[in-house]
Amino acid sequence: MSLATPPPEHGGAALELLVHGVGGATPQSMLDDPRTVRITGDETAAVYRRAEDADAEDHPERYAARPVPEAYVWSNLTSGDGTRALWLLLLPFMVVNLAHWMRPPAQGRPRLARLYGVLVRLLALTLTVLLTAAVCEVALDLTAWQCAGTPACADGRAWLGFLAADRGGWWSVPGRRLALAALLPALLVGLLWYLSNRTWTAYEAQRPPTDDTAPEPADTTPPAPGVRSALGRPGFWYGRRLVARLRAAHTAAGLLTVAAALAAAPARQDTGTTAALGLALRTALVCCALLVLWVVCGRGRSERRLDPRLETALITWLPTAALTLLVLTAVHTGWARPGWTSTGTLPGNTVFGALTLVQGGLVVALGAVALLLQRRRRDPRTALAGLGGPATAMLACALGGVMSGGVAQRVADWLDGPATPGTDASPLVGPPVLLSWQASVIPLLLLLLIVPAALLGIRTALAARRLRATVEADYTGERPDPVRTGQIAASRARAALTDSAPVLIGVISAAALLLGAGAVAGAWTSGNVPGRAFAGATPALAALATTTQALGSWMIGFGFLLFVTWGRRAYRDASARRTIGILWDVGTFWPRAAHPFAPPCYAERAVPDLTWRMRSWTGHTGGRLVLSGHSQGSVLAAAAIWQLPAATRARVALLTYGSPLERLYGRWFPAYFGPEALRDLSRTVHCWANLHRATDPIGGPVRVPAEDGRPAVDAPALRDPVVYGRTRAHPLPEPVLGHSDYQADPAFAERRAALLDRLPPALPRQRADGGPAGEAADQSGSGRSSA
Repeated sequence: MSLATPPPEHGGAALELLVHGVGGATPQSMLDDPRTVRITGDETAAVYRRAEDADAEDHPERYAARPVPEAYVWSNLTSGDGTRALWLLLLPFMVVNLAHWMRPPAQGRPRLARLYGVLVRLLALTLTVLLTAAVCEVALDLTAWQCAGTPACADGRAWLGFLAADRGGWWSVPGRRLALAALLPALLVGLLWYLSNRTWTAYEAQRPPTDDTAPEPADTTPPAPGVRSALGRPGFWYGRRLVARLRAAHTAAGLLTVAAALAAAPARQDTGTTAALGLALRTALVCCALLVLWVVCGRGRSERRLDPRLETALITWLPTAALTLLVLTAVHTGWARPGWTSTGTLPGNTVFGALTLVQGGLVVALGAVALLLQRRRRDPRTALAGLGGPATAMLACALGGVMSGGVAQRVADWLDGPATPGTDASPLVGPPVLLSWQASVIPLLLLLLIVPAALLGIRTALAARRLRATVEADYTGERPDPVRTGQIAASRARAALTDSAPVLIGVISAAALLLGAGAVAGAWTSGNVPGRAFAGATPALAALATTTQALGSWMIGFGFLLFVTWGRRAYRDASARRTIGILWDVGTFWPRAAHPFAPPCYAERAVPDLTWRMRSWTGHTGGRLVLSGHSQGSVLAAAAIWQLPAATRARVALLTYGSPLERLYGRWFPAYFGPEALRDLSRTVHCWANLHRATDPIGGPVRVPAEDGRPAVDAPALRDPVVYGRTRAHPLPEPVLGHSDYQADPAFAERRAALLDRLPPALPRQRADGGPAGEAADQSGSGRSSA
């Protein structure tokens, strides 16, 4: 296929590049044709056309009345692999990574912005330590130390026989049992490192286009205003250096956590030479931990330029040093010590309490920094008055806490059989007190959600009743139908629930902070003695806490079974993969700037793909291009527009529909999609139109007013359904479309045609000798292959 400029009399080709939204799509559904061909790309993400449009640039006379439709399909970036369903277990890491990007704008206050980033990265580090410590508690303390060291517990489990203290085997020595059990948390850390490294190679390693890698059209249009949004910086979508740096630090932190758990076990038993060796190992662990903190606090990337460097020595030697210390500590712990028996629990009951206090302090500090950043320029539509980031970070900590406490309590309940850990009838002392309190928090959190959920339900019902008059006014001249009016009004009321999300997040975060403080206080009043978790409470409170603890442990066990079930189903069912992938479409748009073990950022592949395609097509043809984005596709489209050079932007129009750019991203990520950023996007692109419906629960207006001779971006809200009752043209009732099928509305084609009319006419591509390039077409921009 030739992408050469057609003869001038035909005016050149126009292209509509379609970008789908959450949940994925097929090229056949996007192009409304079962016969499609792949123009460029691979099985993960590619650009498709109808088979009949494959050579559109050679026959522009066929497309005088409409643009050539082209579909960019990126659904396999998030939902193509069944293993992605297991990423649900990494939910706390993903949530804390979102908190990094939720900071308020920081014009003129770069130091506060850097402090905000440092606090979020430290919070992310505590989550890695918390997860590893929880697995150490399960593997080392509950299993290898308590259960294997107690004949009443080990005798009923054949798989623990070779570790049992009363068997007298080689592995029955307490230190050797612990060294062997340490393999489980160490392997978990290794698995996280492997997954992060593999996805980093597939996603973050995608290099964005630079000024010398794509041809530019011979355009004399004055350049567009300067791009002020951070998403337009050359290095924004190229975070491989930072991810590699953080991956090394978090891997080392996880391994050091395992080593610290091993080193603390024999500390009281060591004498003489073994005591000196133990002190040297603990000193080395502290020094390595300080190095990890230094690495995490460092910036590690520059967005203002494309940074291809990799700190090879750091990312290699830091995890290697931590692994070496872990091996040496395991050897030291496994050394036989006369008279050493496993009684009680391992040292370290205060570790979980210290982690909880550190996380609470970091969240409070993060809130203070967010308020200082928000004070200068407060936007009333910003979620939680600028505290969306701290609230989301608190959610990540709460998720990590309840998962850790619930898993530890569930394993303890499973190991001790019908008894309750910590009672006289149980062979186990039980998990640390704080984990028991955290497990008891889970049912309380669910109960707290019932009240705001009920209030929102009542408010939605009342709103649906009030909206009946508005619906009838929108369909003047129609015979009123109470059932039809109620259906449309209820759809509009339910769509408005999205705007109540900040209230729910705020309530949950505040409750999590208070309940976490209560758990720490409860553990402190009981003396941090396992088995006496609720000893300091009144009988009624102790009974309530014991009941909620049991419920919480069963709930977390059920949750993990549900995760595993979803994961197994996703291996076999493409629809299940697509459903689970919707979570990552929303949650993994942003780069991994806070936690390297979070699910990968698909935009670091999709945004360069779109940028490359637009630059190459306009550079080879000089034609007009409409970038058409639906839902999450509109967010990718906006990010790609910001990355374009001025000459390319002059030939591109933006059409968004069902777009969450302002309703979700503008409110929750004000530094990147706030009012100033969206106005900058309107000035940056040649022309922009946005379509929305009152029944859409995701999309909405972008609220960019008319300025400098440009019309307002938002079109009037589309009627949904288009037809109220039965007509001769529509003899059957039309459905309420909500977030889907915007192309079915006649206004879609009208807006697209208006955008094309506002774009400048096609330009002839110039040869090196200055003549027209119609005879010597450059074939390199095609890249077409059969699908």
